[in-house]
Amino acid sequence: MGYRASHRFARISPRKAGLVMEMIRGMPLEEALKVLDFSPKRAAKLVAKVVRSAMANADEQEADLEALYVADARADMGPALKRVWPRSRGSADMLRRPTCHLIVELEQTKDSKEAEG
Repeated sequence: MGYRASHRFARISPRKAGLVMEMIRGMPLEEALKVLDFSPKRAAKLVAKVVRSAMANADEQEADLEALYVADARADMGPALKRVWPRSRGSADMLRRPTCHLIVELEQTKDSKEAEG
């Protein structure tokens, strides 16, 4: 059973956010939060908020926070905001402002499941 959290329509490119998500995938929860806190990337702050939200969801359902790890972390493509950029001689270019959906899923390690059941 997993504990999920998501941030939809985040104003960052899915490619940039995906690099940060790749960094924490498979890590224990505490280690992932430490990595995100010290990462210089802008996406790290957004991802850290989502991870903390998933942690709060797990805590609300009385999960063992010490035994959680990041099972799935992904940045899916969201809709692009389209803006017009004026160019010379009355023409225009289309400017795409990308968005993405940040999704984090936490799960308990196998060892803790065996101890419970």
